[in-house]
Amino acid sequence: MKGEEALARAILTATDRRYTVPGYPITGLATRCNAEMVVNEKTGLEYALGDSLSGKRAALIVKNVGVNACVDPLVQATAQGLIGGVLLVAGDDPAAAGSQTSQDTRIIGELAEIPVLEPGPESCFSAVEAALEASEEFSRVAMLRVTPALLEAEATGDPVPRRDKKGSLSDRSYTMHGRVTASRRLFARMQEWALHSPLNTWQGGAAGIGPRPGETRVVTVFPPPSILGQYTEIREEGLPFAGDHCRHRFLPDPAEEEPETLESRGYYRTFCRDCPFGPVIALMKEEGLRPVCDAGCVVMAMNPPYRVGVASYGMGSSIAVAARSTGFALTGDYALLHSGINALIDVYEKRIPLLCVVLDNRCAAMTGKQASIPIDPYLEWARPHYTDASEIGRLRELFRTAQRPGVIVIRGECPEGQDHEIVAYRNL
Repeated sequence: MKGEEALARAILTATDRRYTVPGYPITGLATRCNAEMVVNEKTGLEYALGDSLSGKRAALIVKNVGVNACVDPLVQATAQGLIGGVLLVAGDDPAAAGSQTSQDTRIIGELAEIPVLEPGPESCFSAVEAALEASEEFSRVAMLRVTPALLEAEATGDPVPRRDKKGSLSDRSYTMHGRVTASRRLFARMQEWALHSPLNTWQGGAAGIGPRPGETRVVTVFPPPSILGQYTEIREEGLPFAGDHCRHRFLPDPAEEEPETLESRGYYRTFCRDCPFGPVIALMKEEGLRPVCDAGCVVMAMNPPYRVGVASYGMGSSIAVAARSTGFALTGDYALLHSGINALIDVYEKRIPLLCVVLDNRCAAMTGKQASIPIDPYLEWARPHYTDASEIGRLRELFRTAQRPGVIVIRGECPEGQDHEIVAYRNL
């Protein structure tokens, strides 16, 4: 059995849904996994994060440069957290035999501070399950790096049973700084996980990573096991990534402070005092709606006094994430055109029952109220419902009865001379 077949069997056993944008060297692997083709890699990862919010496990299978398109939600998921395991299978091409570049995607795993595993022919089955368990244990995406040499190698080892765990979303009382602090604390635990992983075998001699031979076998390449720094010969595909990291310790310091909460900081931010969309968010709360929030003003629907937002994974992310979880996306006009519209096209083509609500203030309010591009010409194909933020009765009816997939565009003007309100906690 080749590595490609072994990995496909393992992924099919360990996950509930799989997505792909094909390309060398992972096209065959994605085909064997019956992976759903998506409009782009970012949308695929967001779908997987939506599955995760629903308690499912999901995998995205892409080539090396495809990982680049995932960076925004990938990095943000580390601070936001997740529920079901999410596996990012990155197909690297060290020789640039069929790719635009020989990019080593392990560096992106380091950027996102996620577990990165690189199986050898003997660990294809076990590494897939271990990666998903790590994703759940550390509440972030896990990366599985594969190369042509591994996919074409003769695989050994036996299938392993699926052992679902459960991750968690970041505490909603944390500030963004607090969420990063909490994720860094988990990263410190990841270093112990990497060192003591049974996937690694320490036999002395040369250390082999992935398909490269060695008496010692190393699968957990990030965070790299500290003991690997004692080895003088480390064999790996592509850059000397694991070896350099072990010798020079390019790792973030663990956070020592307690995660900052809104209350310990002493205040929270919310919409402007006269924001026309405040009553709209209040209506969502009244109706029991649980939107996935985009970046921008709408992210404050996660804050007091509303607290209706479930999660936010970055600019343009709400549509695809919500499509596989709550079925209700909350975005702004700028975020929609920035990168959400690709996912919306995919959702409509696949008839996924999503309701996308767009708050259209015709400006980039978070960055200084610069005029944004009008969305109407870009949305005609979706036949959206247009309404004003003041039409609460009509909005209530649309929230309850609008066809899905569907789009509701709610218009309102930002109040002149106002900024987001800062509300102090009175007991401090």
